Amino acid sequence: MSPSLLPRAWYLQGVATGISVGIGYGLGCATAWVVRRCGISPQWSPRTRRIGWWTLAGAAAVTVPTFLVLGSWWQQIVRDLIGMPRAERSFYLLVLFLALVIALALVAIGRGLRWATHCLTDVGGRFVPAPAARLAAVVIVVTLVVMGLDGALHRGLLSMAERSAKAADKSTAEDVSQPSALERSGSPASAQAWDTLGREGRSFVAGGPSAEQISAVTGAPARTPIRVYAGRTSADSVEGIAGQVIAELHRTHAFERKVLAVVTTTGRGWVNPNVAAALEYVNGGDTAIASMQYSFLPSALSFIADRETPQLAGQALFDAVHRVWVALPEVKRPKLVVFGESLGSFGGQSAFASGADIVSRTDGALLVGTPNFAQPWGRLTADRDPGSLQRLPVIDGGRHIRFASRTSDVNLAAPWEFPRVVFWQHASDPITWWSFDLLLHRPDWLREPLGPDVDPGMRWLPLVTFWQVTLDMIFSADVPYGYGHAFGPDAADLWVDILAPKGWDPALTQRIQDAIGRFA
Repeated sequence: MSPSLLPRAWYLQGVATGISVGIGYGLGCATAWVVRRCGISPQWSPRTRRIGWWTLAGAAAVTVPTFLVLGSWWQQIVRDLIGMPRAERSFYLLVLFLALVIALALVAIGRGLRWATHCLTDVGGRFVPAPAARLAAVVIVVTLVVMGLDGALHRGLLSMAERSAKAADKSTAEDVSQPSALERSGSPASAQAWDTLGREGRSFVAGGPSAEQISAVTGAPARTPIRVYAGRTSADSVEGIAGQVIAELHRTHAFERKVLAVVTTTGRGWVNPNVAAALEYVNGGDTAIASMQYSFLPSALSFIADRETPQLAGQALFDAVHRVWVALPEVKRPKLVVFGESLGSFGGQSAFASGADIVSRTDGALLVGTPNFAQPWGRLTADRDPGSLQRLPVIDGGRHIRFASRTSDVNLAAPWEFPRVVFWQHASDPITWWSFDLLLHRPDWLREPLGPDVDPGMRWLPLVTFWQVTLDMIFSADVPYGYGHAFGPDAADLWVDILAPKGWDPALTQRIQDAIGRFA
């Protein structure tokens, strides 16, 4: 019931509590089994047993309601911290019921597996010694469970989800219409047909500020930003889709712009509109953004079951753009930057062997809400300068690469050389901090002083914290900007820091943020 990174709905709390109860019961049974195997088997008298059960019942009668009340109160504190409205605390009465249902289901599954193991042991014991039969039974049951889950996930749930997502991909979001500008994929002048771009692709090419809107905010002449995109159905491979993007870049004369951005999307093709629009405003529309769709699966399913395709897509798109870019005369090259959020950050980083490789092959990068398993993020974080925090690592004194939770975090005392790379991540983002290591190991970010957006009452508990953070991920983007996995118009600050436009007026940054916020 203790607080974690983000507020939890009562039903998610019920799931977290039910899993913890099931695990706790399982550990208790395992401990009792070990004790018995050690030859310790106390023979309690009926009176002692009654006292024990009544003591346990009394403790439960006090402890369970107390922690239901405390849990509901802790959740209100977390909601206040991140600026979300308070929830109705009476719903927490349902937590106990849901937790018991889940715990009983887990116990039943565990007992079913134990029964199957015993049955196989009895059969095997007719032919081999009992210890060998028991070991073989355990191996068989574990293998069948793993194979069954893996097969059900890939052949059943994933195929069903992909069919559903593919059908949904043919729809178009409200207030999104086909662009007429030559600078956009999906326009009448584009080789990429509007209906092939996918739902997120259509929103991307139809969105963003116009030259007139940019000029109204900046007070200077502006150009129409270029946005090129290719959908999943435009080719049979990620390399083929990347080739379609390159053709669009040539058609729109994107290599003649001041800044060219390569973006790896999330699962089904989403690009953070705040980060994209901020880049366009900061550079007066003299930009081109290139992206593509590599999957129909939502990010949550890709996060669990398909981590290979984002990597392949990130490598294919950046390498294709870089080959054309590096062949240009150096004086005619646009500034080449990369950005991406979540799986997009993961996939985009896959084009680079290390942080130094990002620095050497780009003119800057903004990598947002990076998952814990991404590289080179993981190596950079692990090899951070001594004394720096895991949630805000300092790399080589901040010479080229900096981490930020708030935009002011990039302002270290040491000089910041070009090219500049920023990893933008929140201390309260479960996408960034979720890891299987949470099961049994307390991470540095929970040993160190907690971030300002994390409840000071959060503590690491073996097995429990893993499930809390796992469930935090479900609604991690449905929080105000600046918390969890929600990244907003503050991107303008970071693009200014990364690109350092000449003669920049700091007051303009706030006007850009306000303009983006009106459409967010």
